[in-house]
Amino acid sequence: MKRSKVAALLATTEIDREVLVKGWVRTKRGNKFVSFIALNDGSTINNIQLVADAEKFSEDSLREVTTGACIAASGILVASQGKGQTVEIQVNNIEVLGAADPEKYPLQKKGHSLEFLREIAHLRPRTNTFGAVLRMRHAMAFAVHKYFNDHGFYYVHTPIITGSDAEGAGQMFQVTTLDPANPPKTETGEVDYTEDFFGKQTNLTVSGQLEGEVAAMALGQIYTFGPTFRAENSNTTRHLAEFWMIEPEMAFADLTDNMDSAEEFLKFLVMYALNNCKDDLQFLNDMYDKELLNRLNFVVQNSFQRLEYTEAIEILKSAKQKFEFPVEWGTDLQSEHERYLVEKHFKKPVILINYPKHIKAFYMKQNEDGKTVRAMDVLFPGIGEIIGGSQREENYEKLAQRIQEMGIHEEELWWYLELRKFGTAPHAGYGLGFERLMLFVTGMGNIRDVIPFPRFPKSAEF
Repeated sequence: MKRSKVAALLATTEIDREVLVKGWVRTKRGNKFVSFIALNDGSTINNIQLVADAEKFSEDSLREVTTGACIAASGILVASQGKGQTVEIQVNNIEVLGAADPEKYPLQKKGHSLEFLREIAHLRPRTNTFGAVLRMRHAMAFAVHKYFNDHGFYYVHTPIITGSDAEGAGQMFQVTTLDPANPPKTETGEVDYTEDFFGKQTNLTVSGQLEGEVAAMALGQIYTFGPTFRAENSNTTRHLAEFWMIEPEMAFADLTDNMDSAEEFLKFLVMYALNNCKDDLQFLNDMYDKELLNRLNFVVQNSFQRLEYTEAIEILKSAKQKFEFPVEWGTDLQSEHERYLVEKHFKKPVILINYPKHIKAFYMKQNEDGKTVRAMDVLFPGIGEIIGGSQREENYEKLAQRIQEMGIHEEELWWYLELRKFGTAPHAGYGLGFERLMLFVTGMGNIRDVIPFPRFPKSAEF
């Protein structure tokens, strides 16, 4: 008999038929007459109840059917007599596929802290919380691809190993085959990277943007969606050393086109979650964040406020609220400032534009005032910045001068500059951190809890 998924059985109206289910035992209770087994197979947050009559199963035959055990069960799907479910299975046969010692199984009891569950990342997907998060992570990844495919973008795989630093920050993980204890040296005593695998110093990428621009200058509209890495020693609830980035790049687009795309994209993702993850969202709303569903609806129901950085500074300086970090023109906004603009002042998502150039990356298009660049940050309630982007500088001379001003080695980016020599065009793009999106749509409080195997300082166990 072919296995049925629990999600399909809980949704069906076809009862009084034989079915086969396989999954993991969540709970078992009962008495000398009957046992009730809650089974979950990961297809839904909801369990299906198995009813095992004592006439068919002895106590010994059910001894290994414990919390955490993996079983296969067959029987008749019937209308449920109890509360909380519409159907249940009157079981005729149970096979234990994998036992779980109840004295040692870490998830035997409920109510474990999220901190404890991070220590057993190999088992935490079996909890309701992380089952919900991982199903939603899949749904959001699918929605990303669906949106861009439906809007004529091409998916481009940009390299993980790179010889350039897209952000100019220098906090990168090095990739090398040289002996760290005895690397070859040049005559000046520096490490001789010409002897390395790639013949030059290479690192794990912090962004696929620069390579994405290359593809956009040929295909028109592209997006990347892949892992990126930052060797930043940040132990915060918002930072990871390995995370996933979504980065569209659009030829023939300016800052307004960029804002339009980002707003439409984010609304599509949130609406997809509301329409396709109802059970998981309701669980997360009830258990972790009572305002989650309200916040998601808040985003799709409001047009985003578009605001000049200079105007935002004036609003913050005149605010009656006291901030931990003072603001002046030229300062980079902190999360507290961003959330004030969204949650207190405008009461809607905000897109901030035209930042001072000295706090932004080298590739952003410079405005004619000589002080600002056509940057764009999308700010969300509860999280602050969720998207960062800009119109890119297409002028060769201005880009080369900016690279020089920031002390970036021009020889590392010769190919990026050369794009501006041959058929240059106005273009724009942005980046959405996938885990930041997941924080928003799940209501979880720590970014380490929205990725299956989090990488952060001193943690690479799993």
